[in-house]
Amino acid sequence: MSDGVYDMPEEPAARRPRRSGGRPRALLPTIATLIVLLILFSVFTDVWTQRLWYRSVDLGSVFSTVLGTRVLLFVIVGVLMAAAVVANIIVAFRTRPRVALAPSPSPGFERYGDLLQQHGKIAVGVIATLMLIFGGSAASGEWKVFLAWRNRTPFGVTDKHFNKDIAFFVFDYPWLRVLLGFGYSIVLLSLVAAIITHYLYGGFRPSAKGQKASGAAQVQFSVLLGLLVLLKAFSYWLDRYGLTTSDAKLFTGVSYTGDNAILPSKEILAVIAVLCAGLFFANVVRRTWLLPGVGTVVLILSAILLGALWPAALQQLRVRPSEPVKEAPYITKNIEATRQAYGLEGADVTEYRAQTTAKPEELTADAEVLPGIRLIDPTVIGPTFEQLQQVRGFYSFPTDLDVDRYKVKGKVNDTVIAVREVQVDRLPAGQRNWNNDHTVYTHGYGVVAANGNQSQGGIPVWTEKDLPPTGDLGKYEPRIYFGEQSPDYSIVGAPEGGQAVELDTPEGKSGGDPTLNTYEGKGGVPIGSFANRLLYATKFRDANILLSSRVNTESKILYDRSPRERVEKAAPWLTPDGDPYPAIVDGQVVWIVDGYTTSDNYPYSQKVDLDVSTRDTTTGRGTIAQQPSEKINYIRNSVKAVVNAYDGSVELYAWDDSDPVLKTWMKAFPGTVKPRSDISPDLMSHLRYPEDMFKVQRDLLAKYHVEDAGTWYQNSDLWRVPDDPTAVSSGDSATHISQPPFYLSLRMPGQTEPKFSLTSVYVPNGERENLTAFMAVDAEATSPDYGKFRILRLPGNLQIPGPGQVYNKFQTDEGIRQALLPINQPNSGARAQYGNLLTLPLGGGLLYVQPVYSVRTSGAGTYPVLRYVLVSFGDGVAYGGTLQEALNKVFKTNVDTGELPPGTKTPPEQQPNQTVKQAIADAQAAWTRAQAALTKGDLAGYQTNLNQMKAALDRAATAAAGTPTATPSATPSGSPSSPPASTPTSPPTSPTG
Repeated sequence: MSDGVYDMPEEPAARRPRRSGGRPRALLPTIATLIVLLILFSVFTDVWTQRLWYRSVDLGSVFSTVLGTRVLLFVIVGVLMAAAVVANIIVAFRTRPRVALAPSPSPGFERYGDLLQQHGKIAVGVIATLMLIFGGSAASGEWKVFLAWRNRTPFGVTDKHFNKDIAFFVFDYPWLRVLLGFGYSIVLLSLVAAIITHYLYGGFRPSAKGQKASGAAQVQFSVLLGLLVLLKAFSYWLDRYGLTTSDAKLFTGVSYTGDNAILPSKEILAVIAVLCAGLFFANVVRRTWLLPGVGTVVLILSAILLGALWPAALQQLRVRPSEPVKEAPYITKNIEATRQAYGLEGADVTEYRAQTTAKPEELTADAEVLPGIRLIDPTVIGPTFEQLQQVRGFYSFPTDLDVDRYKVKGKVNDTVIAVREVQVDRLPAGQRNWNNDHTVYTHGYGVVAANGNQSQGGIPVWTEKDLPPTGDLGKYEPRIYFGEQSPDYSIVGAPEGGQAVELDTPEGKSGGDPTLNTYEGKGGVPIGSFANRLLYATKFRDANILLSSRVNTESKILYDRSPRERVEKAAPWLTPDGDPYPAIVDGQVVWIVDGYTTSDNYPYSQKVDLDVSTRDTTTGRGTIAQQPSEKINYIRNSVKAVVNAYDGSVELYAWDDSDPVLKTWMKAFPGTVKPRSDISPDLMSHLRYPEDMFKVQRDLLAKYHVEDAGTWYQNSDLWRVPDDPTAVSSGDSATHISQPPFYLSLRMPGQTEPKFSLTSVYVPNGERENLTAFMAVDAEATSPDYGKFRILRLPGNLQIPGPGQVYNKFQTDEGIRQALLPINQPNSGARAQYGNLLTLPLGGGLLYVQPVYSVRTSGAGTYPVLRYVLVSFGDGVAYGGTLQEALNKVFKTNVDTGELPPGTKTPPEQQPNQTVKQAIADAQAAWTRAQAALTKGDLAGYQTNLNQMKAALDRAATAAAGTPTATPSATPSGSPSSPPASTPTSPPTSPTG
């Protein structure tokens, strides 16, 4: 008994039960160790498989350079941050007072200090590790900025304000900003660590009545605060250079207020901040917070007065009343820099008084342009390629096809082209298993191409088709192992004499069983060893890679297979174009990817959002990628990249070898970019002006075609890219997004022959939709004028309809409506689909051309069939079963579009024969419709079609007799000459260009 409480006697030691907590205490460290090991193995797997991938494409130097730079920055900054924070903790601990300045805020508070004192090494080690990881991780992410600074190349152009080479702003300034940010982080974290340590051990107590910080704490705080203020002074000094790329109210760059108020205020504030830092450092000796406090107040008040109130007052009192005059020289700087940074200096703007009526001799002069008008819309015809050339359900084509040029029978034609890729997601459910997905259906097969300006029965005229491929594009390796729709990974290869398992073609050349193939390319990562199989089983989280018997000693794994992704990895400093395109080059199918070097630090150049400037109705649809959301104010198409579709090899060619940014990266990654002279003639013939860069340039030229500061300020000549009318009318979710540019072969005024060009149009900014300018850039890489912008500016007093207005005419024209009525009727089972609305200069004016397709609305295997061609010139609107028929109507004359095999010319004496053929075809179509109407019991329709057949036969007879006849025309009213059948698979004649 003790104090009335009975004490139980202790049991002998031998009889004490064993504590049950021993095993859990041993289990927790084991689990933690396993977690750490798993994390480390995951990191090792990612790094090592990256190394193997880079070695597989002979770009190991890229991997080693990037990894070495990241490790270097991680170690330097991480160790520096950890050392600074730990050093301040140690200093604070060792200078702690023997007696706290004031009692602790709570009874248990001192226990934290005792606990840290007992386990000080562990606590410091944990903090150091966290600082190392935090600082190192942040620093390693800045490897691009460091490498660009380390290998910087002068631009040879001097900034007019600070008299520095542009390279200082593009390369040096960003790195100085990064260093400043790390400096802030290190000093601020050190200050926080010192405050917490002093607080724990009583050296800093804000609640104390007298002295709130010990002498040692004051010294440490003063030094760290002085360093922070000194860094702020450096920040103010750097801000001066940042004004050249800051977004002012009107433009990017130094404005009048920036030059006369913000710039001097930054210089003054930098001096004040240096003096204030000196007061903090002096506090080490004087041990009083009065002077540093006064200095801090002065700095804050100066920042408010000089940094905010002074610029605002100057803007309101001096600039705003006469802004055009005050800002004029700065606007001029912005215009000049913007045109330089975006490659717009050579844009040629000429007045073009477009005619609304064309004379026969003008049409004759432009006759050779007409066969090049592309009627096959690559954004519409994808389902036609798929239904007619898919061969098997597991093959696929992209939604939006590509446009290229090929020489067929001695003549270069615009060609719509696509690659037949394998898509395992389309396999029937019963065929889906790991072996089929990753070892059998490994590659696509062949290229499909069609003339851009011809159709046969409403479907494309193939220049390359079928499987195995046949056509006019020559022999080439048809297997597509690397493409835009390839499986995430495939395992290929087999020992010599081993059984082939990869499906090559569904049938042999003469039918029968499928043919099988074994991959023999140099691409891919070998996974014959157990170690590599384990790594990739971990990477893809798929144990089958480790367990399957299909993986043998000669196996390779193919992954990261899309051409855009491969270029991004091979050249991580490039921004690839959103739309790689395939081409047959030197007997190989390759993907051509345009690569851009960009910057957001070109002084005085206007900043734009890359994703916004490149967005149109095709962006993000199908395989066309959207650009990242980032601001830029400099861009060059510096590299043409080529990815081999068979072996995945990546070749980078210096295209704009005068670009200082490209030179900088070539120094950082020597030997990875080949000289332009290494481009083969065959590859050169397929290179073209890049689409995304053109979109950025046309976005800027809408305003920066103006070079006069006064006009620029007034926005009196501001243009915009019109909305895509076909997307708006169809209820597309991408309404009010820009019309895409179009690749066309056309001849601009002053040119002697048609050129493959990238084109766009402008309308005035605001509610008006009439045309204000037409723009084309020479897109042929072999042309001496490649990249030259030609802008045809229409006079302000001339009302030429824009794309939206022309499209409205097409929609409301009674003749066209009647022609399309059988297709669009609710019970017809079809609908009309409008293709791209093309614009091109012709006959002294501007011609609009738009194909119309018929698409079944229900049933399997539907695809668009070209039915009509709509044209507009001036106020005239017409349609026809062929481009020639439509042009004849709108011009009220016989316009020869060369509807003969390529390379031949229609003699004048044979032109009546063309009319006879067309009239007989119209008569046959009318007779077919008449019989269909009679079968349905529609006597009125039967009689109407008989009348149309008679009219067509009369035209044929007149033409055969040699007497010119006026083809029924459709001027603004556009009455139809031969309405189409409602069945979309029975088009009238073959629309050709």
